[in-house]
Amino acid sequence: MSWLNSLYTVPAKWRRRTRVERSLLLEAFVLLGIARLAVLALPFKWLAGSLGRHMNEAADPVSASELALARQVGGAVCSAANYTVWESVCLPQAIAAQWMLKRRHIAGTLYLGLAKDEAKPKKLAAHAWLSCGGLLLTGARGHRQYTVVSIFS
Repeated sequence: MSWLNSLYTVPAKWRRRTRVERSLLLEAFVLLGIARLAVLALPFKWLAGSLGRHMNEAADPVSASELALARQVGGAVCSAANYTVWESVCLPQAIAAQWMLKRRHIAGTLYLGLAKDEAKPKKLAAHAWLSCGGLLLTGARGHRQYTVVSIFS
């Protein structure tokens, strides 16, 4: 019921957004759907090709204006993920944000990490997050407890 209540506030929130924010939100929403579908349907090695160079952190310097735009991209992806009817967890969010940064020629680094699952000690938990210029755009919550196993930039 709380999800339904939050839908009542959507039109007012939408009207308060700038044209750029609206555009970023729509792009993020569409790319989250494509990323989710790609994660479910494609072998990861095919998907990995769209994420950038493997095991290479972004070394390109990021200007203040690019960092501000990257922050907006991260915010748009996180906001749009709250309103998808499909599950938009950390991996589709990081992938969608990486694609959005690449379209804007902004260097970002997507991290994939593993940790022991506290609830099930014999299982591993996975997490994905995206960084740009030292700023975490997606997946910031709890990322420090994961050991990085793969990087794309």
